[in-house]
Amino acid sequence: MGIVKINDQLHEDIRKASSVMVRSINAQAEYWIKVGMLAEANPGMTFSDIMREQMKQADVEVRKVVGE
Repeated sequence: MGIVKINDQLHEDIRKASSVMVRSINAQAEYWIKVGMLAEANPGMTFSDIMREQMKQADVEVRKVVGE
């Protein structure tokens, strides 16, 4: 495991997002890094496409919620 140097404002943004997303600061940073890497590797995919594909690979069934 290595150390990643980030500026104080980005660290604060990660801290705030981690509390909303109920993740540790490290888990939030890891999530953003992974999503960013996937987005760069798949520029034609939307965020929703990327998440749907990741869920599919994890064998998670995702159903659409339809409002009444």
